[in-house]
Amino acid sequence: MRVFLTGATGFIGSAIVPNLLDDGHEVLGLARSEPSAELLRQAGCDVLKGDLRDLESLRRGSQQADAVIHTAFDHDFSRMADNCEMDRVAIEAMGSALAGTGKRFIVTSGLPPLMGRVSTETDILPPGAHGMPRVSEQVAMALIDSGVSVSVIRMPQVHDRNRQGFASYLMDHARRQGVSAYVGGGQNRWPAVHRLDVARLYRLVLDNGVNGEHYHAVGEEGVAVRDVAEAIGRRLGVPAISLSEEESATHFGWLDRIARMDVPASSVLTRQHLAWHPLQKAGLVQDILDSL
Repeated sequence: MRVFLTGATGFIGSAIVPNLLDDGHEVLGLARSEPSAELLRQAGCDVLKGDLRDLESLRRGSQQADAVIHTAFDHDFSRMADNCEMDRVAIEAMGSALAGTGKRFIVTSGLPPLMGRVSTETDILPPGAHGMPRVSEQVAMALIDSGVSVSVIRMPQVHDRNRQGFASYLMDHARRQGVSAYVGGGQNRWPAVHRLDVARLYRLVLDNGVNGEHYHAVGEEGVAVRDVAEAIGRRLGVPAISLSEEESATHFGWLDRIARMDVPASSVLTRQHLAWHPLQKAGLVQDILDSL
């Protein structure tokens, strides 16, 4: 199968590429620059020059492939509204090129923000979840009526030794502040998964996913933020401290909402339906301690 992959040189996409190639698929990777294009060529991919704002390149790549995997997203929080709108338009553009074909379109989304409750694959993600205007999942699912086979993979905190999702932002903040903080008892939880386990899940969804289904790329159901903060403290050699709710907003700034999140998530149905089981031994805390 020939697969058009956005974000092909990104954190997740670059791990998906060898999984697809090893499984016998061909990869057409979207590349914004010549250095990115060269990386893809060296990996054994075909290259399509373009980016998420170049809608014609997205349509062309979708038309040239048997399936599309969309992992590209700009995580610049200072421009989140614009980035979410760019993502929405990009998904619609690729969807228009796939209309009536029945081709598989795998779209990346976030987990349902059901504060304090373990979310499952059957929970519906509302528009504007977490105060973020990202609607990747909602826009993708609406394409089913136009004859596109849509599957959505929902992401927790994705990590390896180089990056640890939101924990990387907390680590940068702790480095600047000289302390690693959590709120109250720090028992609020973040789900997490290793980058290499995520890559395997995309391949499984490509081969065996069901139209209209949501899949949870969750390796750890919920890692206590206190454990995250203490690991950051050990890694940086700074104290880990508890903040009151009143102190949190002043200390964390825009990170306050992230530091307070309690969004555990299950992947039981994903594991049952696709026989997907995380294989990487390092969890989020270990990768923080071993971070480069």
